[in-house]
Amino acid sequence: MVRLDLGDVVLRRMQDKDIDAVKALIKEGCEGTENRLILYLLTRSLALLMLAILSSVLRCVLNSFIMALVAPVFIFIIYLKLTIPRSVGILGSSRPYWDYMGSCYHADTKPDLPNPHTGRAKLEKTRRRKKPKEKVKDKTNEREQVDEDELKERATVAGEVWVADSDGEIMGCVARDGWSRDGVCRICRLVVQSWYRREGLGRLLVQGLESRTKQSGIRRVYAHVPFPSKVGEAFFRRLGYRLQGETAGTEGEDDDYEEPEKGCLGFTLTKVFVKDL
Repeated sequence: MVRLDLGDVVLRRMQDKDIDAVKALIKEGCEGTENRLILYLLTRSLALLMLAILSSVLRCVLNSFIMALVAPVFIFIIYLKLTIPRSVGILGSSRPYWDYMGSCYHADTKPDLPNPHTGRAKLEKTRRRKKPKEKVKDKTNEREQVDEDELKERATVAGEVWVADSDGEIMGCVARDGWSRDGVCRICRLVVQSWYRREGLGRLLVQGLESRTKQSGIRRVYAHVPFPSKVGEAFFRRLGYRLQGETAGTEGEDDDYEEPEKGCLGFTLTKVFVKDL
């Protein structure tokens, strides 16, 4: 496999043409994490107790011991598949659906995220190549057909999605949730295409978004890491994030608590990591 040259990567706002690629990327990232979450919930003590009780009740009704044992587990898995939000498993978000059109609002006017691996001259050349005048006009005409106030509201709900683009290929994405408090924001999605993992692309996306949010006055960033993602935990620790429970006593920590995502039976699905910029 050819090693990725981070200097060729442009970190830009997601545009309308990127929606399908980003959706496919997020779906790929969700699949394995969702299954790990289901396994984690199935092995909790309370869940095992409830499954055992239900199996005992079914045993009195069904003649098959195997069916009485398997049926509750199967029903529980189906229930979790339907109730666990698709957004949980990337970095967590209480919102199960995203308005991708809204997140593209004014994307053409947003400057790229900083990439320390790219020279200034090369970056300017890439920007000019990626934004021909004809396409800008076409997108402007499309946007005029949508009510301006409605699009602004949808953009607020969707947040901001940034993609890592190299020669037109979307290799990863990171998103800042539309939710915000004074001086605080949440990174709610981080996905890197499987071919480009362990190449520093995830670090580049997160650090680029941190740099942009810091310029806008944000001083604290939260990130949700799903149970039991050891890789995700190690990744954010390397970037200087701390587990929220480990920051007890830190100035301002008690006044600004981020609630972990919770799922079936009230079990916590995510660990909250925090970093002060």
